[in-house]
Amino acid sequence: QVEVVESGGGSVQAGGSLRLSCTVSGRPLKDYGAGWFRQSPGKEREFVGAIECCGGSLKYARFVEGRFTISRDDAKNTVSLQMNSLKPEDTAVYYCALDSAGGRSRLSNRYDVWGQGTQVTVSS
Repeated sequence: QVEVVESGGGSVQAGGSLRLSCTVSGRPLKDYGAGWFRQSPGKEREFVGAIECCGGSLKYARFVEGRFTISRDDAKNTVSLQMNSLKPEDTAVYYCALDSAGGRSRLSNRYDVWGQGTQVTVSS
């Protein structure tokens, strides 16, 4: 059974950086596409970005505006989300998810496996 655990969340001031990690166990990460989503209180879960399994093509939400970078290391079974120039509106619980079809969809229902999330808080 494949499992996903996020880490690296925390509290930073606006303009700061955080690097989130997603560690996969149970099956090789290379079989999966991976996406990052986030959810703020009172809001729906929204797509942040994703990387496909093979070739590593990327997709980002518009609000990322070049501030975030997703990468994957299949040898280490990890996916990372580097977040720079953080804004208070980036405050949310961030989730890593895996797509067994290997894709990089914006749609959360395309993802089969979800982590429990990690809190990111950005203060002004």
